[in-house]
Amino acid sequence: MRAPIVELRRATVKYGGVPAIDEVDFSLSEGEIHALVGENGAGKSTMTKVMAGVVSLTSGEMLIEGRPASPRSPLEARHLGVAMVFQENSLVPTMTVAQNLFLGQEKFYNRQRGIYIAAQQFLQSLNFDVAPTTTVSLLGAAKKQMVEIARAVLHKAKIIIFDEPTATLTPEEKKYFFDLVLELKRRVVSVIFISHALEEALAISDRITILRDGRHVITDETHHFDRARIVQAMVGRDLSQTLYGTRKQMARRSGRRVVSVQNLRMAPMVKNTSLSIFAGQITGVFGLVGAGRTETFKIVAGVLKRDLFHGGDVLLHGRRVRYRVPAPAVRDGIVYVTEDRKVEGFFETMSIARNIYIGWLARLGRRRWLVSRREAEAIGETWLKTLNVRAIGKEAKVVELSGGNQQKVVIAKSLVQEPELIIFDEPTRGVDVGAIAEIHQMINRLADEGKAVVVISSYLPEIMALSDRILVARQGKIVEEFSPLEATEEKIMYAAIH
Repeated sequence: MRAPIVELRRATVKYGGVPAIDEVDFSLSEGEIHALVGENGAGKSTMTKVMAGVVSLTSGEMLIEGRPASPRSPLEARHLGVAMVFQENSLVPTMTVAQNLFLGQEKFYNRQRGIYIAAQQFLQSLNFDVAPTTTVSLLGAAKKQMVEIARAVLHKAKIIIFDEPTATLTPEEKKYFFDLVLELKRRVVSVIFISHALEEALAISDRITILRDGRHVITDETHHFDRARIVQAMVGRDLSQTLYGTRKQMARRSGRRVVSVQNLRMAPMVKNTSLSIFAGQITGVFGLVGAGRTETFKIVAGVLKRDLFHGGDVLLHGRRVRYRVPAPAVRDGIVYVTEDRKVEGFFETMSIARNIYIGWLARLGRRRWLVSRREAEAIGETWLKTLNVRAIGKEAKVVELSGGNQQKVVIAKSLVQEPELIIFDEPTRGVDVGAIAEIHQMINRLADEGKAVVVISSYLPEIMALSDRILVARQGKIVEEFSPLEATEEKIMYAAIH
């Protein structure tokens, strides 16, 4: 093993006083492929974003080639030789491959022919079969990643971080991608590889580091690991000590079938999946990145459209429905509480009361033309008390609230629509400790009232604590169902990755 090119020492990042990573030690050697493994929320992305200049350390230090470094932006990190290739690429889709490669490195005078010739020679030196004149939007996922890699190498990156690079690739594209990573290793470029696919980590890496709940668990050479050892390290926690409570001791009986999904398809994320949701139960849905769980239930709620031909069926109380937008789904009693509250959940510069009132108006649709400020305030105040939203007043802007209280506003905005089926996507992500128990109590209360509840979560203790039945998604379909009384974290994780 060569000398470390980057090190983290007692690295800690806190959000609202809660650590995302807590005193983590990590080292990456020159020319090494280092796999970073852990459950969703284990701190993998946070740790790598520190190296890439996206996130700053709260405490601890980072060393690059033995010298202290604290990049405050991706540009500063790039100057230090660190590049990060995110799961969602950062290329400009309307520009050509060559233009994307040299973006940010343009000379005072640029000749287009010269840029294309330089790009062609550089891509050939990497054995990348990508035409420099092609518009990026016309490329497939694998070739877009080739361009991302080429740009990182062109910028003389000594460290390249891949965050879930294979989540959207076909098997053929994955093989080609692994060849590219091995080529980087031959060029003495160091690679950090974040992945939930354990076979990939075992096949391509030199060392594996496992994180759990923001803490470093183990780092060892890859040949010392097998699947069982990795899974045990990933989920080996005492459930009684988590914020999410202990595992369920008794499951609710299922009521009437509310929704039935049959052979649902939405290429490439949802692949011929079928499931049922029942009243009076909490159905937990677990799966890793790219498993298609969110996309499946966004189709049910009308947020996404399934394939036009051979897209399968969604039945609500036995009646076929095909929602193209969420509004008719809301009127039929189906709501989706988004996992990304800041982008999709609320209007941040509007007051709490008005955000909740907008949800109430959405239930009425075109039947309501006039709005009332007094009515908005009354509805807002009712839900402030119901969900114990802590704010200076109902006129406070949502952006001024803590993460937990913002989440409560998003939930209130959905519950005010009086739904029959509520789909919670990562309901406690980024939520402070005090709000987690309150949100869980509210979810349990909804099921006790006879509502059909779906909880999509990446955190197994949350799934185990809430669910009356557990569905496991893998590669675009539901592959397994467990009773919470018999399931273990190891069984669920095995079903999700096997």
